[in-house]
Amino acid sequence: MKIKSFLAKPLASYIHKQIRKGMVTAVADQQQILQQLVKTGLKTQFGADHQFSEIKTYEDFVQHVPIRDYEAFKPYIEKVKEGKHNILWKGLPIYFAKTSGTTSGAKYIPITKESIPNHINTARNALLCYMAETGNSNFADGKLIFLSGSPVLERVGGVPTGRLSGIVNHHVPKYLRANQMPSYETNCIEDWEEKLDKIVDETINQNMTLISGIPPWMQMYFDRLEERSGKKIGELFPNFSVMVQGGVNFEPYKAKLTESIGRNIDTIELFPASEGFFAFQDTQKAPGMLLNTNSGIFFEFIPMTEYDKENPKRIMLKDVEVGVNYALIVSSNAGLWAYNIGDTVKFVSTEPYRLVVTGRTKHFISAFGEHVIVEEVEDAMMKAAEQEKVAVREFTVAPYIAQEEGKSYHEWFVEFEEAPKDLATFSKAIDDNLRKKNTYYEDLIAGNILERLKITPIKKNGFLDYMKSIGKLGGQNKVARLGNDRKIADALSEWIMK
Repeated sequence: MKIKSFLAKPLASYIHKQIRKGMVTAVADQQQILQQLVKTGLKTQFGADHQFSEIKTYEDFVQHVPIRDYEAFKPYIEKVKEGKHNILWKGLPIYFAKTSGTTSGAKYIPITKESIPNHINTARNALLCYMAETGNSNFADGKLIFLSGSPVLERVGGVPTGRLSGIVNHHVPKYLRANQMPSYETNCIEDWEEKLDKIVDETINQNMTLISGIPPWMQMYFDRLEERSGKKIGELFPNFSVMVQGGVNFEPYKAKLTESIGRNIDTIELFPASEGFFAFQDTQKAPGMLLNTNSGIFFEFIPMTEYDKENPKRIMLKDVEVGVNYALIVSSNAGLWAYNIGDTVKFVSTEPYRLVVTGRTKHFISAFGEHVIVEEVEDAMMKAAEQEKVAVREFTVAPYIAQEEGKSYHEWFVEFEEAPKDLATFSKAIDDNLRKKNTYYEDLIAGNILERLKITPIKKNGFLDYMKSIGKLGGQNKVARLGNDRKIADALSEWIMK
């Protein structure tokens, strides 16, 4: 055993015990965090505008602080960008995490001195919990790769600004710097394909033991390595033992990634976002990710059945139920207040509080009243692919609304790694699975209002070419699984197999 893995073991044991203690005090910790946040927020413009001095209870907080998305927060953010102090949080943020928005254009999410430990320590805690549970600490002695955005930062209103993954790159502990791949120079390359080739150059002959990134871009990395070496990833990197992933549901990518590696490997799932690091997989023995209940973030939840109402029901952690789909709302020591991050989650356990990400509040199809969500289409696709022994690389779904003759239907754009022997059989398998998951969709099909779904095959690397065409290749960008319109569907027309 080498020195880093040896020293990591006692720290892993200590952190693991602390996290297990926190499982028991989660509800109390959340109540205390709300009180602390309001106390600090009293001295801000936001606090003055929302009468924080009158907030004594959670019910008061709900009454005084409405739910906002980025667009509604923007006037406050703009003041911070102008260099004004004490707007959303005390002083100025130490960073802005810049993300690509839709209606709002670029978003600037504040990160404060108080909130940066949430982003840094959570990933560390996930790895230490894994070490403590499995006893595998050897990966700490090898090379670790974090597929991230450029660490180059610009200044906005005097505040260093860049992608979250690039910001976090500046906070990698010194003891891991020697192990970290790729080089700083390579990480600074903006063009994803050029960057990927350089990463392959730098890592192909290294002792890679941990690889981290979002699944579609890890798959690209594996493909390039395999093309260059002619070897499976597990053979090329015999000591590769841990894969850390997040950003999208891992399950649709798991089979292909495992096939590329050539053997099963332990995985750790994370739930990071610019607004906060919300959850992490704390065990290999139970599903879901542990909610980060004592890390400066106060969580609220809106049942998705209430989401479109003018005054939707808001609940605290203590009132959540297993199996209910919720919109996730956060208030934090970064200066976010009842902020709708746009993600939906579902708890798989409340003792402790573990959840899975089910999709996005804006990523659904309800063109015909069916309200199909991401979790449902991914589950339907995954089961059908397993049933029919089909390998799917990427897919997205859009409604097709018949204008004159014929009925409307859902159109699935699918890039196959291995195409089905019979496309109609595969299509029916997906449709049957979706009908079992969503009763509204079942009613529309059974009532002869909708036709069964239709698959439109996409050329090899078509989705990558599409992402490149819109300037979103690489980094933390991913293809939206669902659209309630045909914006993505129409853009993909160039890559449809004839």
